[in-house]
Amino acid sequence: LWPWLLASSGLSALVQLVTLPFFPDSPSYLLIQKGNEEACRKAIRKLWGEGDHQAEIDDIMKERAAMTSTKTLRVLEVIKERSLRWQLYILMTVMTTLQLCGINAIYFYSFEVFHTAKFEEYLIPYVSLGVGLCECLSSILCSTLIDRFGRKVLLWGGYTLMCSVLALLTMSLSLQHQFFWMHYFSVILIFLFVIFYGIGP
Repeated sequence: LWPWLLASSGLSALVQLVTLPFFPDSPSYLLIQKGNEEACRKAIRKLWGEGDHQAEIDDIMKERAAMTSTKTLRVLEVIKERSLRWQLYILMTVMTTLQLCGINAIYFYSFEVFHTAKFEEYLIPYVSLGVGLCECLSSILCSTLIDRFGRKVLLWGGYTLMCSVLALLTMSLSLQHQFFWMHYFSVILIFLFVIFYGIGP
């Protein structure tokens, strides 16, 4: 079953490959990249129906003017540019914490935690699949929460909850030989960590 499950991701890629040529070009691409205003108007009518869409075209024209007046910087120029320094620091911090937040360790050791929790051997892959499904569902939930609370709140909240869960997980793994229920508590913490990771970072 697992080879078929892994191969199933190729099915969605094949569907995308076959249907992609039939998707219309976006109006902004046609106007900004191609410079074809007539094709842009046609694409807008196709997407939004007949009507006066001059306001949307004006917005795209403003975006085009802003892009032409903006200078494209090389990597070294971005690093040296003082006005971009804080944005660069924030971006580097977010990306570094994303890599070092512990999600890879959780995925790596979850199999062992499930085994220690006395799950049947044949059930462990399905529980691991449930962990991945949790991340997928929490990412979908994040897309609805981000408009309501903002990116900063989700990042702070996600990292705070992840730190708390990792502290509890460390404690539960240390005490798992003293209390029988600690194994199951560790499993719950793994699921919670993955959910908070999907919602936050």
